[in-house]
Amino acid sequence: MKLNTQGRYALIALVDLTRRGNKERVSLSDIASKQNISLPYLEQLFVKLRKAGIVKSFRGSSGGYVISREPDTLRITDILKAVDQDLDLAAENKYIEDKKSATKEENLASKMWEQLSANIYVFLHQMRLSDIANDQLNPCPAVPNFVSFSDS
Repeated sequence: MKLNTQGRYALIALVDLTRRGNKERVSLSDIASKQNISLPYLEQLFVKLRKAGIVKSFRGSSGGYVISREPDTLRITDILKAVDQDLDLAAENKYIEDKKSATKEENLASKMWEQLSANIYVFLHQMRLSDIANDQLNPCPAVPNFVSFSDS
């Protein structure tokens, strides 16, 4: 799994759109300026998001983008997959299973990566865009104060 700026910036831009509501069409230049994201980079991401059916684009003087699905039905995994994020941590270790000389220890370690990947996928799949946009994230029971955010 390699969560890079594509997933991060796509999520930031979609949270921005969600928080504005679908009452107004928002230009990518407005999002780019507000979120400090390169406009050409954002344009590339929104081509992918549009093809995946996550956003709709409108042309003309009142053009811009809106979310095409209800944010409470849009899973984070949908967004990450749309911008080509690899959600499989174990993919990098798949070669071990194919390698005839893999040791028992390599295979056992590989199983751990598969379990971690599955847990991360479940976490991301259970989370919806609306959860993030409405600041309804539940803290991790193991470390409840690990992340705190102040909307100032």
